[in-house]
Amino acid sequence: MGRRDKELLENIEIEGIAAEGKALAHINGKVLFVPFAVPGDIVDVQVRNKRRGFMEGYVTRIIKPSDKRTDPFCSHYGVCGGCKWQSLPYPLQLEYKQQQVVDQLTRIGKLSLPQVSPIMGSEKIIEYRNKLEYTFSSKRWIESIAEADNLTDKDKLGLGFHISGYFDKVLDVQKCYLQPEPTNEVRLFIKDFAIDNNLSFFDLREQTGFLRNLVVRTSSTGEVMVIIVFAYEEKEKREFLLDAVKNRFPNITSLNWIINDKKNDSVSDLDCHHYSGREFIYEKMEDLRFRIGPKSFYQTNSDQAYRLYSVVRDMANLKGDETVYDLYTGTGTIALFLARNAYKVIGIEYIEEAVRDARENANENNIGNCSFHSGDMKDVLSSRFIEEHGIPDVIVLDPPRAGIHPDVANVVSNSSPARIIYVSCNPATQARDIALLGNQYKVTKVQPVDMFPHTHHLENVVLLEKYRI
Repeated sequence: MGRRDKELLENIEIEGIAAEGKALAHINGKVLFVPFAVPGDIVDVQVRNKRRGFMEGYVTRIIKPSDKRTDPFCSHYGVCGGCKWQSLPYPLQLEYKQQQVVDQLTRIGKLSLPQVSPIMGSEKIIEYRNKLEYTFSSKRWIESIAEADNLTDKDKLGLGFHISGYFDKVLDVQKCYLQPEPTNEVRLFIKDFAIDNNLSFFDLREQTGFLRNLVVRTSSTGEVMVIIVFAYEEKEKREFLLDAVKNRFPNITSLNWIINDKKNDSVSDLDCHHYSGREFIYEKMEDLRFRIGPKSFYQTNSDQAYRLYSVVRDMANLKGDETVYDLYTGTGTIALFLARNAYKVIGIEYIEEAVRDARENANENNIGNCSFHSGDMKDVLSSRFIEEHGIPDVIVLDPPRAGIHPDVANVVSNSSPARIIYVSCNPATQARDIALLGNQYKVTKVQPVDMFPHTHHLENVVLLEKYRI
């Protein structure tokens, strides 16, 4: 038993799924949270953490598997930090996600809801992502001491995903089912080439090593973008690797590189350098083309993004004379999707590169009634800004997972649009923010959309309409 381990609980029946995706049971008045378990499983659970009202643990033995359990399709299941719901049949995943939306909107936001529309499931439940980020590690995750004893230094190198709960542990991925090829081919080639040519992998604790991250983006149009992140500049070695990738994969649409010498992996504030091919890739939706740059935000499930934006368009119910504000606009996808049905659309986004892409996207699609502005939302969106650009009839909110700042909620509420459409990947913060908007709005529609099969994550769209006096 490890230093952090507590007691072993035997013959525990798993009862359900909690809001954050872990399975749960009740033991002596406490809630027990367990990952990788399925409702109906009878299991032994090793307790790792105890708090006043709950415990956390992991399954040591499945005594009797649930009749709901299905076989995981990925060999990395249970170790990799992603796709934790592989053992849950997809219809059951959707059922729990639907309940998550209802619970969080009613319990956290204390909201009165209409009938929540059935969640829109994803037709693709593998290879549905258009972006993955991998991490290089000089000391990859090794599951046993016996295995470690037989490894050379080169055998300890890895390129893959972080182990859940460990910032410095990376699983060396052989095959990932999340993104279509050439993502696995590119990753494995770069890893092998780097090892064969003594290009050092990053040490996440010591902050040393040359190769740091790899990003692969794909699009529904068949285009591919590769970004390699280096920890420091060494021109000869950098170009040696980039040339190898370019020659091995001549069909890569856009090849780019970044130098990141910071303590964290965030690259949004760093320069991205174009190496070969085009500087961007295209995504297509109906008759619109969207330019996606290396640091642009775009929904990671392209097919479901179209369904999501269609929901937004239906809820907006535009007649052609409305002023629409699209807050947290990213590369302008929602703004441009709505523009042809509106008088004008104003988009605001924090990342300047994304705003540049949004403007390019407007030009590319011959859309002249959109304007895009960059800056921190709570600083840009002000009463003065609204005076200058017009009072909104409709506001679309699509913020990051943390939700919106109270100052933003204030300005939105004070501008008093007839409709607010709130798109969120986190129903908990969505519920909190809707409550901040005050009592002049009522929730009239709720539409969950599953963008992330085999995880507990989803997108949820809420329509708020102003009470008529």
